[in-house]
Amino acid sequence: MIEALRHDELMDKVGGRFKLTALIQRRWLQLLQGARPMVDPKGLTEMEVVIEEIMAGKIIFELPEGVVEEEPQL
Repeated sequence: MIEALRHDELMDKVGGRFKLTALIQRRWLQLLQGARPMVDPKGLTEMEVVIEEIMAGKIIFELPEGVVEEEPQL
């Protein structure tokens, strides 16, 4: 499951490396605080559960209301 992190498909699905990192951190914390997994967790670590949830489209990255995503200026 962690193998999925080595491919750009997962990053593209979320919208980039930093969004993926933020999403993983947020969801991992939720699981550690007692949230129920949205996929079958049998035999999986918390990290694998989060990756599986992202791959299955169960969780997505959303910016808080009022925050506007700007294009980077080069």
